[in-house]
Amino acid sequence: MGQSLIQIAETLRDADKKVQLIYAFNGSGKTRLSREFKALIAPKNPEAEEEESKIKILYYNAFTEDLFYWDNDLDNDTDRKLKIQTNNYTNYILVEQGQEPNITSHFQRYTNDKLTPRFNEQFTIKDKDNNDVTIPAFSEVRFSFERGDDSGSDFVKISKGEESCFIWSVFYSLLEQTISVLNVAEVADRETDQFNDLQYVFIDDPVSSLDDSHLIELAVNIAELIKSSTSDLKFIITTHNPLFYNVIYNEFNRVAKTKKWLLEKLNDGTFSVNELKNDSPFSYHLFLLSELEKAIQSTGEIKKFHFNFLRNILEKTSTFLGYNKWEDLLPQESREAYYKRIINLSSHSKHNGDEIAIVEENDKRVLGFLVNEVKSMYGFKSIINNNETEQDVTI
Repeated sequence: MGQSLIQIAETLRDADKKVQLIYAFNGSGKTRLSREFKALIAPKNPEAEEEESKIKILYYNAFTEDLFYWDNDLDNDTDRKLKIQTNNYTNYILVEQGQEPNITSHFQRYTNDKLTPRFNEQFTIKDKDNNDVTIPAFSEVRFSFERGDDSGSDFVKISKGEESCFIWSVFYSLLEQTISVLNVAEVADRETDQFNDLQYVFIDDPVSSLDDSHLIELAVNIAELIKSSTSDLKFIITTHNPLFYNVIYNEFNRVAKTKKWLLEKLNDGTFSVNELKNDSPFSYHLFLLSELEKAIQSTGEIKKFHFNFLRNILEKTSTFLGYNKWEDLLPQESREAYYKRIINLSSHSKHNGDEIAIVEENDKRVLGFLVNEVKSMYGFKSIINNNETEQDVTI
């Protein structure tokens, strides 16, 4: 029986664990879950005085990135800058704590050591009515490539992936500072009291546009930072990236008060969360195989993204077996035709409408045939028909 995201948020709260790690595909409700969890832990009270509001949860998700937006200087096309909708968090980390150097260091670690963010100082401009308008410090950031001397390149607009890295670096610096503050056991000795009521940090899908080596480094850094927390602060991390999940999973595999979950969206629009009991790393390709088997058993449930699952399994298996091309694992007879069919149907679109487009009956039969052939040729066990391989307990 499925659950609502509110019920799953309550499950996470009631688990009372230091660290909870959640894996889910894109579109499974991770970001909405972070919002529901925030509403559960820190419900809005419009009647409360703003100064009485205490921070109970810090969260990083898609809405965090909405605090940053580009001014592309459409008139002159020269002064492109990333603007920041300042709030208490950005003021604390940038203005009060002066974390600009740490943010730059984190950003360059994951991108390019010459790509440098430059925050603005406070300045005044004239509006269209010739009135003075004050632009606060640290509300704009420009990026340039350093050349090794006193000169720098023109300001550039960074890529979307680099932008995500920068925003994450701001949050990560805030998180470092927060953990450091709360690690001081005596409340009276802390440099600030604004985090005294903080209970949770919810990290929803941190930067996934990194290459594998940097993504591993990011996962290890997050794990080490969380392990350094000696307060009662609790952490929830969600991700759709199997490599990131694997690294984090192993980092916390033997850490007490840790729980791992799988979050799924069901066909009726409800959700399920399954606890991973097994001590072994999460077998992403086996999970994809189980999803394929379930879809094939109910042929009406086969969507375009299931061909993506098959391609993903073939790519990982070909790498493991030493093949240069994943299509070499397809049945030799009609191999080229099968390859083209998978290429055409394995959608790489970011639009949900393309991902769930209707699949023709013949393509459904081809998918079922190929999955069975791959299982037979390379010795995969049937996941959903073999109870001994089950590693989840539905909550």
